[in-house]
Amino acid sequence: MLLGGVALALAVVAVERTGSAPVARAPDGGPDAVAARFTLCGSGKRIDCVVDGDTFWMAGEKIRIADIDTPETHPSRCASEARAGRAATLRMQALLNAGPFTLVPIRRDVDRYGRKLRRVERGGTSLGAVLVGEGLARDYAGGKRAGWCGRA
Repeated sequence: MLLGGVALALAVVAVERTGSAPVARAPDGGPDAVAARFTLCGSGKRIDCVVDGDTFWMAGEKIRIADIDTPETHPSRCASEARAGRAATLRMQALLNAGPFTLVPIRRDVDRYGRKLRRVERGGTSLGAVLVGEGLARDYAGGKRAGWCGRA
């Protein structure tokens, strides 16, 4: 199967129920590829939903995408940040819904807010890097983040 130009060798996928959505697991014994159907997070219970371009909930667990920074949406600081944040959120939702991906741990397991810190990859390509390449995110390796206001 081709996704983003990368062939995925997932001949057989076992499906188990986790939370409210099925989670696909790779049969090779390596890092598990997972998948769920992601909505946009609202005010209700958060199980499988996207908060913004760099944060989502999966199986009731909050995950911060470790290698990127995207515009804030809750709250945004200006109209241009709100527009950019909405675009990044919708694009990350589409990428997560495009098929199985791998949650790759980094040196730190959680951030100061208790979110799991993970790189999100499909076929060895960071989904965060896809957003960076599309101008919807910036690379992030920790430290102070710059604001998004004043950008188109």
